[in-house]
Order: sequence, then C-alpha cells, then structure tokens
Amino acid sequence: MRTVVVRSFGGPEVLELVEVPIPRTGAGQVRIKVEAAAVNPVDLATRAGVLAEAGLMARREMVGIGWDVAGVVDQVGPGVSGFTAGDRVIGLRDRLGAPLGTYAEFVVLDADAVAPAPRGVSAAHAATLPLNGLTAAQALELLGLREGQSLLVTGAAGGLGGFATQLAAHRGVRVVAVAGAADEERVRGLGAELFVPRDADLADAVRKLVPGGVDAAIDAAVVGVPAHEAVRAGGAFVAVVSGGAPPPLRATRVANVWIRADGPRLAGLARLVETGRLRLEVAGRYPLEEAAAAHERLAKGGVRGRLVIEP
Repeated sequence: MRTVVVRSFGGPEVLELVEVPIPRTGAGQVRIKVEAAAVNPVDLATRAGVLAEAGLMARREMVGIGWDVAGVVDQVGPGVSGFTAGDRVIGLRDRLGAPLGTYAEFVVLDADAVAPAPRGVSAAHAATLPLNGLTAAQALELLGLREGQSLLVTGAAGGLGGFATQLAAHRGVRVVAVAGAADEERVRGLGAELFVPRDADLADAVRKLVPGGVDAAIDAAVVGVPAHEAVRAGGAFVAVVSGGAPPPLRATRVANVWIRADGPRLAGLARLVETGRLRLEVAGRYPLEEAAAAHERLAKGGVRGRLVIEP
C-alpha cells in the first residue's frame, strides 16, 4: 500500500510517498481502508522533528504521519465486537510510536480508538472530528465547568478552538471567543456569546466583558500568560501543547490536556454532528501525493476548517 512518511526531519519537502506491506490486525484491532485523513498542526510538528526533540517520540528510521482517519473497516482482529467489515468508521491514532500514520491507504487501530462515522456527512468531513473534537471534549472535562460559568477560548476560529466553543456553548457555558476581527461573525455562529479581537490587550479586554475574569480558559492558540491573566483568581486554565502551561499564579488550577483515543466519547461527538449541534468544515482536499502541498498551505495560516488527505 501507499503511505506518507519522513526519513529525515525538515520542511514539507521531506514527506515521501512510499510502498509498504498492508498492515494486518492483531487481537482487539480493526483495519480501516482510509478514505480521508485530516491534516493537523501536530503533523507539521512531527514532520519537522519537534516532537522527537521534545522527547515525545523515539527517533527511528521511518516516521508515519497523520492522526485522524475516516474510512471503512475491512478486517477485524480476534476479540473485537461491535465492528464488522464494511462499517463506516472514524478513529484516532494516538500512539506516537506506531510505525505508520493515517496518511495511508490502510491503517490498523485498536478497536477502542474507533467509533461509527457520523451519518449524513462525507468521509472528508468526518475525518476532521477525532483529534480536535476529542481534545476539546477532554479539555472541557478537565475544567469541569457548570452551566452559566464563563470560558475564554483563544484561537476560537481554528479547528480545536472551534470545537471547544461549540461544545462549551452546547453545555450552557458562556464563551468569550478570541480570534481575528474578521472572524467575529464566524465564532458567534459557533455559539460564542462574547468576542475579543486577538490584537487587543487580552486580559484587560476580557475583564471589561467579564468583571473579575473568566472562570476558565482553553488556550487553543497557545497565547500563554496573557490568556492566563484573563482568568479569575482560583479559576482554571488548560494548555494544549507541551510547555504551553503558564505558572499557576493567583491560585489558579493549570493543566495540560494530553489527547487520548476514546471510541465511546468519539461516538458521542459523532451523534452531535448527526443532530446538527457540531459543525464540521473542510477547507481543502489533497491526494496522498500532494501531502507536501497540504502542509505548505496549513503552515501559511488562515485556514478555516481542516485540510484533508484523500488516498
């Protein structure tokens, strides 16, 4: 089968399309014929060697690229129940040590990392859900906000920030969205009650809207300290990248969200898509052999929705 890998770290030019044997399932696993794989910032970081330099993954001769997948189950391993060949599914590859990624014609995942694909949407749209949707849901779980409390979301017009905004608003949380001025209508459409342009003095602007500061923040744009300053004393802050968590000043509770595959929760997110309460957006589609072009486009910034690789 064809898959995209890197043998040395660097820019988009190091992505290679290679032929490898089709992987086989082990106990508790399913093999998915890939129809779409979303392109995420973590893919660019993997390709550039950032994760290896941070000690988050071992260096090896060949590194697979891609976390998100949507496709069709074509092989089921021993001990798997709930999935059969022909099922349309979505899933997340969260093991950095796995030799192959989802930019491929086939991928093998543990069955508990897989969920039924949302009905009524294309595979390209479905592939945009797992990584960012689960990260947003798990960040909100860490915060434990109640209905009526307030949440600052930086990067609210992006993939992760957009899901965090939608999920929080769905739970009755008041969302203060931070994004470019041109994106105000967009993020309000996702459920944000209040808006702050990203070039404002963040802490002061938020505190004018929410006296005393917000109850919590999800820092999807990796703003760091200025976002933390917008949180009230004793509030909570979730960082989304290693090293992105500021000190817990003013008795705040600061945590990193470390994404994990979660098939049941992913199935719940898919149901929200089916009922129209969670929006999926595709910004562009690329074949496997144009993965480098997809990386170049994402690196330029300003992408609204997700770029998708389609084998």
